[in-house]
Order: sequence, then C-alpha cells, then structure tokens
Amino acid sequence: MHAADPAARALARGAPLAAALCLVLCACSAPLIPYSADTPPLVLAPTSLADVQDKRGRFREIYCAVLEARGRELPDYRPCEDALTLVGAEPAGTGRPVDLGPSRRRLVAATVPGVGFECLEAWLQPPGTVTKHVRQFGYDAVWLKVDALSSSTNNARQIRDALMAMPAEAAAPRVVLLGYSKGTPDILEAVAAYPEILDRIAAVVSIAGAVGGSPLANDAEPYEAELFRHFPGATCKAGDGGAVDSLRPATRKAWLAQHSLPRGLRYYSLVTFPSPQRISSILKSSYNKLARVDARNDSQLIFYDQVVPTSALMGYLNADHLAVALPINRVHTTIASIAVTENAYPREALVEALLRFVEEDLATTPP
Repeated sequence: MHAADPAARALARGAPLAAALCLVLCACSAPLIPYSADTPPLVLAPTSLADVQDKRGRFREIYCAVLEARGRELPDYRPCEDALTLVGAEPAGTGRPVDLGPSRRRLVAATVPGVGFECLEAWLQPPGTVTKHVRQFGYDAVWLKVDALSSSTNNARQIRDALMAMPAEAAAPRVVLLGYSKGTPDILEAVAAYPEILDRIAAVVSIAGAVGGSPLANDAEPYEAELFRHFPGATCKAGDGGAVDSLRPATRKAWLAQHSLPRGLRYYSLVTFPSPQRISSILKSSYNKLARVDARNDSQLIFYDQVVPTSALMGYLNADHLAVALPINRVHTTIASIAVTENAYPREALVEALLRFVEEDLATTPP
C-alpha cells in the first residue's frame, strides 16, 4: 500500500488507538486476578438479593418504542432485539404507552467520559449528533471535562467544581450524571465525597461503568496509559497518573466496601453485554484475555462489575465497550472497516431512551 494512499494514512493515524488499547489493556502476564488476602469480603449474588431493582422490562418498552419511531432516520439503526441482549429471565414490560413527546422536566445528560477521552477527543472529532437529537425533545446533553489519566479521587473534585459552577435551579434538579467506563467511579466518588452537589443532581446513570473495576487493569502499569498522550492532536496532561490504579478491582471493591452511596439519589445501570460476534476485531485479544475470568464481558469489563449497588438495572446492551459510546465508525471509516469492525450502535436512540426512562421513573416511583 503506497504511503500516499488515503487509506494508509487513515490507518496510520489510528495506530495510536490500537497501541493504547492493546498495550494498556492487553499486557501479558498471569493470572488476571492474583492471589491476595487483602480484600474486603465479597459475594456474587443475583440482583434480587443485592438491593438492585430489575427494571429491564420497562426500559425495553421505551427503547424499542424510540427505535421504532425514529427508525433509519438515525445512523447505525438496529432493530430492538439486536440492540439489547436478553439475559436470563427478563421481567415483562408494563404494557403502558410510551410518551415520545416533549420532555416535561427537560433533563440534561452530563456525561463523564472514561480513561483517555481528553487525549483522543481531537482525533475522534465527536460529531455532537446525540446532543442535536435529544434537544429536539427538550432534553440536552453535555460533556463534563475531567482529566484523562488522573485518579477517580482527582476527577471527583473536578465533577464537584463543574456542578457547583452551574447556576442553581429553584425547581427540581435536571442534571443526570452519565458515567461511561471510568467516568462511573469518578461520579460515585464525587457524590460520596461532596454532599453539596447532591441537590443539583436528578439521577446517576452508569453505562458500561467500571463499578467493580476490570481485571485487565491488574495487568497494566500507569506509564502505559501515557500512550494516550501520543494520539494525533492530543493536548491532555499526565494528571496525577492514577487512572490505571483506579480501575483495579482491589481498588474499586475496597472503595465500595468503605463508602456508602447517598440514599437520596437515584442510581441506574446500563450494562454492555455483547454477543461474541459483536466484539470489534481490535478488541478480540482483550475480550479473550478477560474471558479467562468470564466470557460475559464487553472486552474491558465483566457484566456483573458494571452494576451500581442499590441501582435500578435498566438493560443489557448488545455493544462492545467502544461501540456504546465512541462513534469511531462515523469519523474514521477505514479504521472501522479494518479494526473497529463492530462500532456501529444507535447511540442517539439510546440516550433519548435512557432520558425518557429516567424522567418517567423519577415521576412515578417514590424515592
């Protein structure tokens, strides 16, 4: 392939993405979860025994209604049965009609991204189509800026500062904190550490959230995350360098054991649970490596490590860890065809559906 070929140049620009993902998350050593007695007592139990409400039936009704109504006018359309993964015995839907009209509460999805997002933002060139779509219905969507490579404790303070800088509202709060990947533990640490922000938050939603950490982080060193700083156009700083440690299962489980989440807030969990055929080729190695612990993973996180304690389980998404949030396929088509092969996912419809679900749940379910 000639160096002047546009496809070659595009693939070269994507090389840092492949390198960062594989070296940070696929380093070779064993075992993924080493022996250690330095752990809080743990138990793996069904959600019904863990103070998690299973509300998948109603979310499916809403998501399916949005997908059917919007259809192929939105990019990356999938039929509902392919957008969601049916896991175990899912509760039946309510049968109630789904309101697809203007939002009454005008919720704002304020997303906290995962590791490295600030570094790759210029390369990714997010098109802003989610924000444009939900604004048609009275909602809004924004990104909250946090350090790409810092610890959850550091980023929790940044979340606190961003929320306190927003004008206080006399009516019910409208901000829905949406945590993607490491953004979820960043948010959980913020709500636990800074009670002054609680009356500014309507709800917390985790999507592919690293609630319990990832065994892959046990295999990574903090300096390897520095690869994100070599993305084309990256201007991100090293921060406190604590991102990798914040994703280790021992770190996350210890934090959960030592901290209680404020009971006045509503928490929701959206879990990525793709079929193996929905894993992009570039993520196969990390998927297979994590499958040594549990094959029910999205290439970075096992499905049960994505559920926030005391939350409402909204659904399981048939998308890998990148597809659910990062529209690489729409910006870097050559890289998508070669490496990020399963990146297409109806993200606009997903965010509309989750906002409609949260708005309805806040209005109909007692706190």
